[in-house]
Amino acid sequence: MRRVEHVMGFPVSLRVDDEGVSEEAADAVFAWLREVDSRFSPFRADSEVSRHGRGELRRDQLSADLAEVLDLCEHYRVATGGAFDAWPPGRGFDPCAVVKGWSVQRAADLLRAAGAGRFVLNAGGDVVASGGPWRVGVRHPEQADKLCTVAELTDGAVATSARYERGDHIVDGRTGRPATGLLSMTVVAASLTEADSVATAAFALGAEGVAWAAARPGCEVFAVDAAGGVLRTEGFPVASRSRAA
Repeated sequence: MRRVEHVMGFPVSLRVDDEGVSEEAADAVFAWLREVDSRFSPFRADSEVSRHGRGELRRDQLSADLAEVLDLCEHYRVATGGAFDAWPPGRGFDPCAVVKGWSVQRAADLLRAAGAGRFVLNAGGDVVASGGPWRVGVRHPEQADKLCTVAELTDGAVATSARYERGDHIVDGRTGRPATGLLSMTVVAASLTEADSVATAAFALGAEGVAWAAARPGCEVFAVDAAGGVLRTEGFPVASRSRAA
């Protein structure tokens, strides 16, 4: 089964190789992601995130889902000394850096609950893989038609934060200025919730974010710094030969 839809501002592709997994499982995945877009987008004035950002909803009035997202945001704010901040100086509340990985990981959990064991869920380049090996290409930060590495996953997730799609959109919450110390930061972890959050938090930290991410339990790192240098942890699962899947 294969499905591609444009959700939350980027293409989401699903491939399931198990026989017997129904189309309803894919329907549930994309229905959940559309719900997330409706409830958590800071670009929708009526979303729960926007209402909370304007002070219309107290913490005790929030859904359990948004409360969980806020806890994750606070966790990474503290862990980075304020570099990662869903309330960056001079800007409104924007938890997108956590919401994307968190919501796509939950979508993958829906697939597993429906009996899927071998699948890939790719959300704008951030990937949850199950039942591999799967090979996931990581785009070169300066050459759009090339890869800088290919990660091999059996069960896990890979996420990249970079400047090439949206420019200097990641802000160092300590200064309020764009984070420019890295060109790209790729993290492999057990879940996309962690991989995506750690990649963004490390990017916000700048050059010091490489060591910070590498020290996170269960995380492997492939980073390209502002000078074009490659920094990779020993355990990063580089595929020796073969094309990205």
